[in-house]
Amino acid sequence: MTPQNPNDRQDLQPLPEARSQQIGYAVLGIGTLTIEELLPAFAVGQRSRLAAVVSVDRDKAVATARAYGLSEDDAYGYDDFEALRDRADVHAVYIVLPNSLHREYTERAARMGKHVMCEKPLATTTEDAQAMVEVCREHGVKLMTAYRCQYTPHHWRARDLIQNGELGAVKLIHSVNVQVEPDEGQWRLRDGLAGGGSLLDVGLYCLNTIRFLLGEEPSEVYAQTFSTPNDDRFAEVEESVAWQMTFPSGVIAHCSCSYGAAHARTLDVFGADARLTLDPAFDYTNLRLKVSTPQTITEHRLPEADQFALEIDHFSACIERDRVPFTPGEEGLQDQRLMAAIYQSAREGRPVTLERVEGRDAFRGPPPNREFAERA
Repeated sequence: MTPQNPNDRQDLQPLPEARSQQIGYAVLGIGTLTIEELLPAFAVGQRSRLAAVVSVDRDKAVATARAYGLSEDDAYGYDDFEALRDRADVHAVYIVLPNSLHREYTERAARMGKHVMCEKPLATTTEDAQAMVEVCREHGVKLMTAYRCQYTPHHWRARDLIQNGELGAVKLIHSVNVQVEPDEGQWRLRDGLAGGGSLLDVGLYCLNTIRFLLGEEPSEVYAQTFSTPNDDRFAEVEESVAWQMTFPSGVIAHCSCSYGAAHARTLDVFGADARLTLDPAFDYTNLRLKVSTPQTITEHRLPEADQFALEIDHFSACIERDRVPFTPGEEGLQDQRLMAAIYQSAREGRPVTLERVEGRDAFRGPPPNREFAERA
């Protein structure tokens, strides 16, 4: 994918459109994230609307559709997913399924001519992610990886401070994303559904956000994994991962993720002149951004925005104007390559050298308009 000029920003200002003219989405998968975050986001989105819901449990789909002002005819099961082909008001599918199902439903949606927004990680393997990118390209539909942290005002402000030299030369980055994952039949603890453990779920935030903040790709990774012996939660997937990334600019990033440690989501960037802290760094709300020097501590107070509405509206604008999303399938594919290298390093007990990637934001499309990204 050709690197984009960071100054080639899309004009994504909200348009005064009626609901019927907004981009219609079918949301595939009605779990906790969908119910608590995605469906409410459509109520505040300016370019996007909920048009249909799809679930393995059609009764649940019907109840959800009715709860959000849709009819029974807007509820689908997995078996009649292809019926969406004839829905002219469904322009895109938002896939919120276990990781192992992402490729199948991306391919099915692409063959129907529907654009695809897919929750992270894009897939369970590099091969599947590559296939997803290719099938969407073949059928002329857009594929966007749902990396919400690349659309929030706080993360964009952090990126600006870093890339504009406000911290001085960046030397080190530390990032932690840990939580306790109880075994309550959770699909994330099943390798056949998740494709991995804490790295693919919470560790990916550290990996992807650091790449976004720096705008460059790592040249080497060195990793270690650990799972508590005899803990049934981690019989199939890893509990904890710690890894180091070295970047061509000289930045060294240390990252840790776990399914067995008390909740913490932090990111610290250490420059020659100042330190930037996001704590919490990856939550849905109440993000806090501070910059400190030996003399001062400055908190950057920014308006709260619905992170999911921002990313969904960005995809809608890209569909309307035939633009490449800022986080296309290629961005998710690159993270799959890097996570595969992290796992390889942990298995082999050695650093893994990565293919050199030239240019800034090499796997991203044009950035969203900043006023759009920072609207409350």
